[in-house]
This record gives sequence, structure tokens and C-alpha cells, in this order.
Amino acid sequence: MSTPDSFSGQRPVALVTGAARRVGRAIATELALRGCDVVIHANTSLDEAQETLDACRSRGARALIWACDLAQSNALPAAAGELARSLPRLDVLVHNASVYGPSPLAEVTPERALADFAVNALAPLLLSKVFAPLLRSSPLASGGAIVALADIHVLGRPRRDFVSYAMAKAALVQMVECLARDLAPSVRVNAVAPGVVAWPEHGYESDPSMQEAYLRRVPLARPGTPADTAKAVVFLALDAAYTTGTVLRLDGGRWLT
Repeated sequence: MSTPDSFSGQRPVALVTGAARRVGRAIATELALRGCDVVIHANTSLDEAQETLDACRSRGARALIWACDLAQSNALPAAAGELARSLPRLDVLVHNASVYGPSPLAEVTPERALADFAVNALAPLLLSKVFAPLLRSSPLASGGAIVALADIHVLGRPRRDFVSYAMAKAALVQMVECLARDLAPSVRVNAVAPGVVAWPEHGYESDPSMQEAYLRRVPLARPGTPADTAKAVVFLALDAAYTTGTVLRLDGGRWLT
């Protein structure tokens, strides 16, 4: 764990998983802009996590990097517990880290399915359990908040050949709804379900022709951005004081088509 700054406990503290780059970085920096100190989780992208840390500090926040492999389910509670004991408070927990990729049924293996579930569903559950006491103690008027990043296609609009990923993300949505009841009234639990907010950098979805075909089914006729996602996450985390158990679709209207 990198500790370039010590958290005073006078400002809200947010933990964002998968915050080294892309959507995670946008969320971390938006939280910093809104007055939070930020724990930046990363696994192997530590150089990029340092860039996120610098971006948060440039917005007036204190920040640290927490390096942890969320796929190591048996070791995760102890690693998260060590972090929890070092923090003066925790007000916002954002489950952004994700394993994503197609999983045609003929190619699904136990190892692949378990890997998808470990990062996309089990890690958020374990982290929520470890950090729940801190979140319950948040002094914010709206209480502590958990926000998870889901996917519009697991809400009843399934895509072909993504069964393993989709099952894991659907479990994440059910976790949000369960914890909204289990952690009430002191902690609000919500999700953002994006459509396309950052195209994959590799694979067939990085092909411009595929992207054009997808966007033809989006009423707003454009992809979203990481900044769009960050603003939605921060709204649920800090502003939506009477909202819990909600999944906010962020898809440019794709759900309607």
C-alpha cells in the first residue's frame, strides 16, 4: 500500500476499485473534485494508478494507492481488513473493477466462470462486508454509500456469447438490492448500469464497424464517456440522499431499443 498522504479524517474518504485508468480514474478524480480523499485500488497497473493519484492530488485531495488482486478471494478479506484498520473513516465504496470479455457457451470453462464471478461479484460482496462498519459510521448527512458498476445488458437485454460475464454481473445487481436492505438505514447501496461508456481497447468491440452498428441502436447516437459515468456514480454516492436499491441506467436510451 502506497501512503504518500495521510488522511486526516476531516474530509470524506472514498475507495474506488479498478481506479488506475479509464472509467475508474474518472470516478476517482470526480470524487476528489467533490471534496473526497481517495483510496485508489489497482492490481498490476501501478504506474497508471500513480497518474490517477497525481490527478486526485491536483484537485486538492489526499490519496493513496492500494495494490490488491481482487481475484484472490481467500486472501481478500485480510488485505481489506488491513486497509480498513489504517483508515480514519470511509464514506464511499465504489465497486468499479471488472473482468470483461465474451464467453461463448462452447468455450466456457469452470476456471473462466469462476474468474468472472470472483472479480465481478464475490470481491464486491467481500469488500462490502469488510468495510460495512466504517461505512455505517460515516458522519455524512446522507450516510455511507456503496455504488457498484453493473451493465444494462444484464438487466433483461442479454447479449449473445457473454453468458459467464453476464451471470456474474447479474449477481452483482442482486447484491446491490440485498445490501440496500441489509445495510439500511445507515448505508445506501445503488448501482450504475452503463451501456457503452468506454469502448474495449482490444477484441472485436474495438472494431469501428462493430461500434457503428451498436450506436445505430442508441437513440442519442453516440457512446457515453467515463466522465458521464463518474458524474452518475458521484450523484448516487453523495447527492441522492433518499435513494437506495436503485440501478441507474446510463445508456443513451439503448434500453428502449
